[in-house]
Amino acid sequence: MGRQQWWWERGLVTVAVLAMAGCTAIDDPATQPSSDAKPSASLSAGAPGGESDTGTLPGVPPAEQARTELAGLKVAPHGSMSGYSRAKFPHWAELGENCSTRETVLERDGTSVTRDDECRAVSGRWVSVYEDKTFTNASDLDIDHMVPLANAWRSGANTWTQDKRKAFANDLTHPQLLAVSAASNRSKGDQGPDEWQPPSKTYWCTYARAWVSVKSTYELSVTENEKTTLADMLGTCPS
Repeated sequence: MGRQQWWWERGLVTVAVLAMAGCTAIDDPATQPSSDAKPSASLSAGAPGGESDTGTLPGVPPAEQARTELAGLKVAPHGSMSGYSRAKFPHWAELGENCSTRETVLERDGTSVTRDDECRAVSGRWVSVYEDKTFTNASDLDIDHMVPLANAWRSGANTWTQDKRKAFANDLTHPQLLAVSAASNRSKGDQGPDEWQPPSKTYWCTYARAWVSVKSTYELSVTENEKTTLADMLGTCPS
């Protein structure tokens, strides 16, 4: 069994475990992929190499690792959108106790978050890192797929099984899901980094590292322009 196949099949088992144990089990280390899974653990502020704070986003590699992973990505033009629909990437997955992947990310990315009996965030504080704006109403937020579903489809996910696409769309282990303002998420749409970058340039380093990590983990291709822009964005990382 190949490394990537092992990872996503294990991810499906993780989702099943969470569904039985309840959404609070998301922080249980026993449910996370083992240390030989790709990519590396996330960094925090002040990590070696002077990397910027990645906040709550998990699995973001150091800039140097991201550069190495970027160099190893397959370069190819965008594939066809034929056959694509968001329904082929089922989300948001139910994780037990009425909690879904969306609600889990909202709690992870917010502070002082309170929920109702249906696990919906009713109060809290969130910083949308794309434009560095603060929100106190969960309805103003979307959960962004770092690598958009349509972009993934055009760069290799069209050949995946439905189960694998579901694991991708609900990935809480790697830097794929992030609570951001609905306005910024909808501005981004399904565009790659060569077409859209976070308005806050201070987030470009983390954004590029996360994007490269997801594409490398799932062995998705990049276009020439995408690769060039990612290299430029990684150039904003502290040396």
